Amino acid sequence: MSAGVSVSSMSTYAILGCGSVGHAVAEELTDEGKDVLILDKDESRVEALRDQDLNAQATNIAEPELADVVADRDVILILSSDVEANKAAVSTIRDRGDDQFIVVRASDPVSEDELTTLGADVVINPSEVIADSALRSVESGELEYKARQLADILRETDHGMAILTHDNPDPDSLASAIALQAIAREYDIEADILYSGDMGHQENRAFVNILGIELTPRSDAKPLEEYGAVALVDHMKSGMPDLGAAEITVFIDHFEPDEGIDARFTDVRPNVSSTSTILTKYIQEFDLSPSKAVATALLYGIRAETLDFKRDTTPADLTAAAYLYPFADHDTLEKVESPSMSPETLDVLAEAIQNREVQGSHLVSNAGFIRDRDALTQAAQHLLNLEGITTTAVFGIADDTIYLAARSKDIRMNIGKILSDAFTGIGEAGGHSTQGSVEIPLGIFTGIESNDDNRDTLLQLTEEAVKRKLFRAMGVEGSESGNGS
Repeated sequence: MSAGVSVSSMSTYAILGCGSVGHAVAEELTDEGKDVLILDKDESRVEALRDQDLNAQATNIAEPELADVVADRDVILILSSDVEANKAAVSTIRDRGDDQFIVVRASDPVSEDELTTLGADVVINPSEVIADSALRSVESGELEYKARQLADILRETDHGMAILTHDNPDPDSLASAIALQAIAREYDIEADILYSGDMGHQENRAFVNILGIELTPRSDAKPLEEYGAVALVDHMKSGMPDLGAAEITVFIDHFEPDEGIDARFTDVRPNVSSTSTILTKYIQEFDLSPSKAVATALLYGIRAETLDFKRDTTPADLTAAAYLYPFADHDTLEKVESPSMSPETLDVLAEAIQNREVQGSHLVSNAGFIRDRDALTQAAQHLLNLEGITTTAVFGIADDTIYLAARSKDIRMNIGKILSDAFTGIGEAGGHSTQGSVEIPLGIFTGIESNDDNRDTLLQLTEEAVKRKLFRAMGVEGSESGNGS
């Protein structure tokens, strides 16, 4: 096949073996105006094909003469149910030396390997194709069913909806909330996006400001029980919130909760890498054309969660991103992804680099007293780029609390569970396999109240205790350590 020629641009085809599969393919190609030659050893079948105005001739595809018969064809589809005859056909065509594109039918993994070795360009196992098609149909049907459930809930909702992001929300959580808010508005429901914690990360602040996202701190919102519905999106990164007397109406996440969720509507899909991917599927299922802001937010949420498709990316994430791409504002995306780094973040990063301690491939660092705790997250992510490092944890002290952020690319480790195990009973830990965070009241951890006279003592006690607990939980205590220089 000549360079630069795609299968879709080719005009001459040969179908070898015209059972049910071959006949279906032949009809489809003929309907598209392609030049199709059908070869089958069954003369009665050939006659029947000719009666349908199809170009067919009786030929045994296992015979050596086959190569001459199909010499002028660009694409050869060998679709007989006789795998041995298919092998003979591939060998015959390849022995001739022509560079034709060969698609061939296999019966099992062994014959797939054999046909590939013989020179087939594409090998198809019908049972796998059927299984894949069945799974796609199940997934499509499940999404349709879930969308009907969600629509029923929205129709019944009065007095508005509260949509809760996780604490200190990131782009995936924010984008998911924006998308659910847009869906709710289609049912004339006013939805408030509520968050707890801070919006410290400069990219997150840029994301909110440039897209004009309206967020309300939970402390400024009315009680949750006064809303007609309460939705949690992408919430498992920070654990379950305190809902007071309110009940969860809608729960959507891509991380499995540690315990069962009591909600009227639940959609948890650990087989995708972002909650933004799930909400994109709902936007499609509800047949909504996303606004520029919603599409930009969701695309950024997917890209941020997958590190621009370099981490744990699934086909569903890619197809969702491809759908959103034409609707998104790419100038806005560029502005969001390239904000200037604040002096506070630079200070924290410099402190974390200076104070790093490495054991094996694990790095732990003390950033000292900080003003912007979200800078810890950025420092942990930057330090993960150091050669030989697979896990990072950076901690600092602010407002009588020890804050810790961790990142990991070690597939054998669940950093969220490690943090939970290490600090159970003394702090609040949350996270999952690749990221996590901890908040620890300083007085409980050290037994000393914070004041200007004992800052250095607090810092020393904190550093010693946190590092010891972390390295022990990571299983590397006692390894050779250093600053990674």
